[in-house]
Amino acid sequence: MAELGSFALLLALALSVYSFLAGLVALIYQKSATQPASAARTLPESAGFASLLRRGSERLAETSRRAGIASFGAVLLASIILVICAFHDDFSIAYIFHHSNRDLPGPYKFAVLWSGQEGSLLFWSLLLTGYAFVLRLRYKTDARLFAYASVVLAGVQIFFLSLLNFAAHPFAIMQGNIPADGNGLNPLLQYPEMVIHPPMLYLGYVGFTVPFAFALGALIMKYPGEKWIHITRRWTMVTWAFLTCGIFLGAHWAYSVLGWGGYWGWDPVENASLMPWLTGTAFLHSVMMQEKRGMLKVWNMWLVFATFWLAILGTFLTRSGIISSVHAFAQSSIGDWFAWFLVLTLGVFLFFFIKNHKSLESEHKLESLASRESSFLFNNLLFVLLCFTVLWGTWFPKISELVQGNKVTVGAPFYNRVAIPVALLLLILTAVGPLLAWRKTSLESLKRNFFWPTIGAIAVAIFLIATPESWGSVFGLRPWRDISYFYSLMAISLSVLVILAVASEFYRGGRVISRHTGQGMFGSMVQLTHRNTRRYGGYIVHFGAVVVIIGLAGAAFNQDREKEMGYGDKMSIGPYTLLCRSYTEDESPNYFSQWAMIEVFKNGKAIGSMTPVRRFYKASQQTSTIPDIRSTLNEDLYLVFEGVNQDNGHPIIKAHLNALVMWIWMGVWIMLIGTGLALVPNAQAPVRAPATARLERAQPAPVATGD
Repeated sequence: MAELGSFALLLALALSVYSFLAGLVALIYQKSATQPASAARTLPESAGFASLLRRGSERLAETSRRAGIASFGAVLLASIILVICAFHDDFSIAYIFHHSNRDLPGPYKFAVLWSGQEGSLLFWSLLLTGYAFVLRLRYKTDARLFAYASVVLAGVQIFFLSLLNFAAHPFAIMQGNIPADGNGLNPLLQYPEMVIHPPMLYLGYVGFTVPFAFALGALIMKYPGEKWIHITRRWTMVTWAFLTCGIFLGAHWAYSVLGWGGYWGWDPVENASLMPWLTGTAFLHSVMMQEKRGMLKVWNMWLVFATFWLAILGTFLTRSGIISSVHAFAQSSIGDWFAWFLVLTLGVFLFFFIKNHKSLESEHKLESLASRESSFLFNNLLFVLLCFTVLWGTWFPKISELVQGNKVTVGAPFYNRVAIPVALLLLILTAVGPLLAWRKTSLESLKRNFFWPTIGAIAVAIFLIATPESWGSVFGLRPWRDISYFYSLMAISLSVLVILAVASEFYRGGRVISRHTGQGMFGSMVQLTHRNTRRYGGYIVHFGAVVVIIGLAGAAFNQDREKEMGYGDKMSIGPYTLLCRSYTEDESPNYFSQWAMIEVFKNGKAIGSMTPVRRFYKASQQTSTIPDIRSTLNEDLYLVFEGVNQDNGHPIIKAHLNALVMWIWMGVWIMLIGTGLALVPNAQAPVRAPATARLERAQPAPVATGD
């Protein structure tokens, strides 16, 4: 099986090389065949020769396309073989030995495909060739632009398939005797979400290669207009949704498995996934200016390149060993491959940008600061500022080590000093943007649109300050006590401003439709959304984003306590009292576990029991914790089995009381629903018959008199 898998990868590389070279030659010939005689002096001035050249290049381009399609089949075959070997416990393959074992549950054996260095690169190649497969099937949309994009994708395929064949071979054979059992999967990865988190993240990472391929192709051929953006809009939105889902699944995994009570720690690998998300989000906003007004063409070209480049940079961070992280792979030599690939892609893009940048001149200029164009521009600047902050903080330890000789790390306070104010400014722009007109907005319109949302946001802020602290986590906010309380108050109040601004957009549009059709307000708003799914789906995404912000604002009210708890011992945190009823041990084929039974009381009333667990995995000889979490809309009670006192055997329990965390997960679902809605084609507005026609239909038919 290993030999067949190796052959499939070698075949995929050969097919990708042919697809790239044949496609490149075909494009050169096509360009030569379409040049006027004055521009092609070295060619025979013969229409017959030009026709022959064109037909030959078309055949060559078709073979290039088919070779690219076949490469997907070869990579798919290699991936299937690796999964089969994992299920058959074929420990003669080094990768299977290091990442699986006989007692590993079936879903995690399937996840072995992306659980290690070599397998994850194979999975990356599978997704990349899969995306390219779909693109090559749809080539008739615009054959020449798709041909350029196909060649770019083939070039990226060559890089990853070269890695698999020469630097990180997933089918490498074990030397010496074949072991009876494997080392097992990393315990941190043996959690249900890890079966879907990496695929979602990779679908996002890899998917941004497609918009980049179209953008580079359009730049090379000096493609007129914005058609390449229309073609890639759905690709970009779907990819962005996958990356969003992957990031938040990772946050939920960190929250549910790592046992530290948090969901985002500004870890370098977390940052690696956030950076392309920030530039991709900026691109999705600014691209509307290019579609509507022909502006920011250069900016959008650089944004889409930066998103692709940062995705590769994140992969370099994860795999090079240049940084330390619980999420990172072991140190290996493939970091050099990624470094050279980053330099090569930057060089290629810079070359064609310098050569053809004049084709990207804007058609209009910014006319007023009080316009939707300016809101998109400021929105982009803030996203890029935040991305640069994350990039600088991530690389600062390495830079300081190179310059000073000692590594200086930066923590959450560094990022929060920039991220929180920027997030608040983005909230303001999210509220303001939908209410501004293109080109210029009148002062009267601003007053009319912002009056009630502003009053509502101020009312909520006053309410949160005035209410007693005993009402719950976010009530009784006293912003003068702590800067974190001030930030939370601002975040919640501005989120209310956004929600009311979005609601007012739906209400105004629904009222117009209701007035013309006579149907109810809810039905009118549904019809309004169907008529412009991209716009109103985007508003729902904004609504989901502010729900996430409200959840993040709850972090200012988090509490934690730790205590050794024997039989009958108690611990209090917030309104909760924890009583240890029992603690015991258990064993399964895969792991040995210790757990505690904790009875929970809230304000003196029993509300249930919780059982935090600590596991020792036999194959890998590693330990992990499985926190028990009781979630409500207001707060999460989060218990961790930290360890055991070796002297008396008592468990050590750490309790976290985390405010509003559930709002984060709800907000993500709303964002994904909004993205899905924005992908739905617009419904046609009903055509109203002219008044004269309606009057004629209303007249009674003439009665025959028999005359």
